[in-house]
Amino acid sequence: MRDAEIRLGQGNRTVEDAVHYSVGHRIRTEILAVLNEGMRTPDELSKITGESLSKLGHHIKALLDDGSIELACIKPVRNTLQHLYRAVEIPFYSDEEVAAMPPERKQAITGVILEAVIAEALASFDAGKMVEDPRLWLSWRWFNVDAEGRGDLADEQARHWARAQEIEAEATERRIDSGEAAVSIIITSLGYIRSRTASNPPHSRSGDAD
Repeated sequence: MRDAEIRLGQGNRTVEDAVHYSVGHRIRTEILAVLNEGMRTPDELSKITGESLSKLGHHIKALLDDGSIELACIKPVRNTLQHLYRAVEIPFYSDEEVAAMPPERKQAITGVILEAVIAEALASFDAGKMVEDPRLWLSWRWFNVDAEGRGDLADEQARHWARAQEIEAEATERRIDSGEAAVSIIITSLGYIRSRTASNPPHSRSGDAD
């Protein structure tokens, strides 16, 4: 099993507190969303977000201390050292690898993924991109199932995810011929046991949110 270092929860905040903190401020969600694209210096983050370095500095340090972001590298530039930050890198884990992990490691990995999911959603929401999307789809509800049904739901999510990757590959081939610019679409797939067991929702909370 690859042993990528996940530092979330190893600072002054627990994993849970670090996740809540990371997405609890608009500047921090913007930082997380930008770093999902690749490495950035504080100067680059300032230009992209429109926030001053003095405002960003505190947030970057807090996210780094919590393990919500990583220091990718330090480069000498003229007479200074340039710090480049990135989103936490997580390799792909098989079901067997995840099952063999201690609970605290799984919680940390889950926390990093949730940070990315929530930060991307809030950054798009704040920028007004959701309401601009004519095919916006937002849905949620819980489903009460047995053990077999739980497995069936997970398998269905896996099929959906594989098809999404196929669609991206097909679109890439078309764009090579057409020259059409790409549009980044976030697809989030979450399937987890709810914190409380309750009867089915009284009405559907899912559907196309135009």
